[in-house]
Amino acid sequence: MIQKIFEMSNDNLTLQFKTVSQQHERMGVAMPRHPLFSIIRFEDIPKIEIDQRTKLISDLYYISLKKDCPCKMQYGQTMFDFDQGIISCFAPKQVSIIDKDFSFATSGWLLSIHPDFLTTYPLSQKIKTFGFFDYVINEALILSEEEQKSIEVICQQIEREYQLPIDNFSQDVIIANLDVLMSYCNRYYNRQFITRKVNHNDMLGKVEKVLKSYFENGINKGLPTASYLAGELNLSSKYLSDCLKQLTGQTTQQLIHEKLIEKAKDFLTTTELSVSEIAFQLGFEYAQSFSKLFKTKTHQTPIAYRQSFN
Repeated sequence: MIQKIFEMSNDNLTLQFKTVSQQHERMGVAMPRHPLFSIIRFEDIPKIEIDQRTKLISDLYYISLKKDCPCKMQYGQTMFDFDQGIISCFAPKQVSIIDKDFSFATSGWLLSIHPDFLTTYPLSQKIKTFGFFDYVINEALILSEEEQKSIEVICQQIEREYQLPIDNFSQDVIIANLDVLMSYCNRYYNRQFITRKVNHNDMLGKVEKVLKSYFENGINKGLPTASYLAGELNLSSKYLSDCLKQLTGQTTQQLIHEKLIEKAKDFLTTTELSVSEIAFQLGFEYAQSFSKLFKTKTHQTPIAYRQSFN
């Protein structure tokens, strides 16, 4: 069966799913058993036809385990392939683009969660601390065989509970399993940061190169930001920060501040520029802001630091 769910005539088609039911209707699957939550096997989703490139925006959280997926999705200017045994997590309002040759994975699960499903549960706040919901496709979680088995067991348990008649404990049990699922994802992502340290160390070199170039050519551009740095590396801000945290113990913002202070120390010890001029060179709008940051990081004012070298 071919489900033609994305056909429209305009050149810039945007589809937004505000509810789980709306998503199921568009996908051509049965209405959800719960209005705020569903779990679907990819093999149960009809084959679809898409007549044009389509932008997707959803008000839902998604967790997907894809075991066999020929599809591609675009983030920014880059197309990414899905592979076997990967997990992708999406927060509400994230934007993705699918092309005319899009097709769903042929095996795995898609979990759709409306934020209201979590209301009154601690997971409603905890889920906001999981940075991987703000990662993008090329930052998906690649599972080992054992990890995939662990995730499958949890998905099967959630699926079994979802298929039962709803009672006073249904939501509690599903959310408890979702909590475990997300905790495993968090664990495996941290493992992935460790096992890929060679590549990530290369990323650290690129970070430093971007910052060096910015400080050399960034006059009148303002201070470098975490989002600017992530954009230069084609990464999401959250993924870059989590990766740097694993490598250096510092977030992106902390690393930027460290490099700012290093550059400031060079100016203070090798030039006769005033504090205000140094602040301007580094991108600060106000010299007071520079002096405050410098003292916070070094426990000295810029002038006191310069005098200690005279």
